[in-house]
Amino acid sequence: MANEHISAEVVEVQEFPDVAQHYQVRGVPKTVINDNAEFVGAVPDEMFLDAILESLGKPPVEWQGQSKALDP
Repeated sequence: MANEHISAEVVEVQEFPDVAQHYQVRGVPKTVINDNAEFVGAVPDEMFLDAILESLGKPPVEWQGQSKALDP
């Protein structure tokens, strides 16, 4: 989906080892949101949304009666 309020960058860490070191990339894909939340690998949509909320300092959403927030 396109949204003027969202931007994304894809970095080839083998070509930019300084960026990989800065973000401590140990596996790919690694997603970093606002430098406040991150995860490695593919995650369910609910976890992705919770990571966005975490990066904004907001509590996770309750999904089907359970919190599925990312572990710190």
